[in-house]
Amino acid sequence: MKFIRRESTLHIRKRVPRRYAAVEEREYVSLSLHTDSEAVAARKAPLVWDHMIEAWEAKLAGAQTDANAQLAAAKNLAAARGYRYLQAAEVARLPLEEILNRVEAVVTPRGKIDVQEAAALLGGAPTPKLTVSGALDDFWKISKDRTAGKSPPQIRRWENPRKKAIAAFVKHASDLDIAKITTADLMKFRGYLADKIVAGEISEASANKDLMFLLATIKDVARANDIPLLFNSARLMFKAGKANTRPPFSRGWITDTLLAPGALDGLNSEARCIMLGMINTGYRPSEGSGLTAAQIRLDSNVPHIKIEAVGRKLKTDHSERIIPLVGVSLEAFRQFPNGFPKYADKSSLSDTINKYMRENKLLETDKHSLYCLRHSFEDRMLAAGVDERIRMDLMGHQIKRERYGAGADLEHLQRVVQQIAL
Repeated sequence: MKFIRRESTLHIRKRVPRRYAAVEEREYVSLSLHTDSEAVAARKAPLVWDHMIEAWEAKLAGAQTDANAQLAAAKNLAAARGYRYLQAAEVARLPLEEILNRVEAVVTPRGKIDVQEAAALLGGAPTPKLTVSGALDDFWKISKDRTAGKSPPQIRRWENPRKKAIAAFVKHASDLDIAKITTADLMKFRGYLADKIVAGEISEASANKDLMFLLATIKDVARANDIPLLFNSARLMFKAGKANTRPPFSRGWITDTLLAPGALDGLNSEARCIMLGMINTGYRPSEGSGLTAAQIRLDSNVPHIKIEAVGRKLKTDHSERIIPLVGVSLEAFRQFPNGFPKYADKSSLSDTINKYMRENKLLETDKHSLYCLRHSFEDRMLAAGVDERIRMDLMGHQIKRERYGAGADLEHLQRVVQQIAL
């Protein structure tokens, strides 16, 4: 390759390929190699020419009418020129020297403004139109990491509240371009939710979840696509009402009502044994129904279950734990040593048991539900003076201090649970 020397600096001069005639007005281009060494120039020339080709390709892509393609092309062209693409408002906030450098770079050798160079370096590329419903589709793509390790049913449960929130906004506030959503649009949707709260159809907490999932989806997608947002979401949430805490079942209610002869006979055997297993373990219903033969250890010196992430994610990192089996819970697992295929990773379990308990007057109050057996297990440990670390370990709760050591061994845990077992 031959080089042209201008003063002490070497350049390459090449004809512009016909492919780029539409985006390059020059017939030939001269590119500085910023060196006076022919050996260095020989190494740099192919790379400099490749960068020139990349810039022309980006300009060709930018000639498309699709706003998404134009924005992507502008970003690629800016990168090829050694700049980071910024929106016009962001460019305006740069130091004056950098602004001038960008302005000078968009002027052609013939003193004209290159429109595509200006779009890339001065932030003039059109902002793609992305509707609220389109944002949800985009959200699934940019959040794939959040579903890693989740089972298909867990993914559905993760997606559903987002789908619900987006669908409600589209129906009651319109499928707007997210770049044009105003605070007034959000307040309109908030008004719809407020009406449902007043009518007693939803709680403040439920309304706040819709707002939270809506805003998080829009903001995440806008950030990923460099789309500036207009709205202010401050003070949008509803003031939380009184927490609707689940009360524990009393020990007497469990022994005299739930464990009364025939009380649970009408419940299918798998649901019944998951429920009985919960009484002396305090596991979450989904944790019990997801157990497999590998996690049910009845042949151990201390029969136990191991709650762990196998083919699914646990609620928290602290949820992984070992719980000894005693009393009615041990008897239940002896009936299903291989787990519960009917309810493995399905959401119908709680509904089935709660409906049965409600219809058969097995709920201690109208505020009770299946989950209250978990609260009862914790309350019985508290009443028995069980050490906090052991309680937290058995419940799968986070300890509010640094965790030291491995905790109590299985034999000790068995003695602890045995003293409160039913």
